[in-house]
Amino acid sequence: MEQICLCSSSESRALLLRNFGIDFVQKSPDYDEEQISTHIAKDFVYTASKGKLEAAIREFGLEVPLLCADTVIAAEDGSILRKPKNLEDAKRILNKQSGSKISIISSLHYKSKTLAFSDISATEYHFADFEEEDLQAYLDSGLWQGKAGGCMVEGFCKKYIKSVNGYESCAMGLQVEVLLPWIKH
Repeated sequence: MEQICLCSSSESRALLLRNFGIDFVQKSPDYDEEQISTHIAKDFVYTASKGKLEAAIREFGLEVPLLCADTVIAAEDGSILRKPKNLEDAKRILNKQSGSKISIISSLHYKSKTLAFSDISATEYHFADFEEEDLQAYLDSGLWQGKAGGCMVEGFCKKYIKSVNGYESCAMGLQVEVLLPWIKH
């Protein structure tokens, strides 16, 4: 398996690739997600990950295969829970998830000189009510920063999971299990 370029600054995505034994370099293309106007979660992540891929091709070329991804959280009411802008926004977004069901939707695009692969996957979680003291400690920690929906299913949210349907890797931002057959050659 050849080295790939993870076109993302996400530490969670890098950790997933390392855990699956995938050799990679990591660098982010210049792409502004704020230009996306849709309010439909799966359309948003597809557009964002595709936009990142197009930017990465322009900036980095295809000498090394490119892997781009994006993740959002859809609340039970269908609204998109993006990365919190500040502490107050994080609290609002996390309270919307407390005692509720969410879908974490990840889109990936993998492109080499000979292969193009795209996937949109979702992992659904049902959370118990977050304890106020716990939530406040998590907010104070700042670990929610840069996370879709401020959510860390591998961290803060883990003990509140009542049920899960889907890959944890998808919820962490990159459905590696779906990608593996395409890059193992």
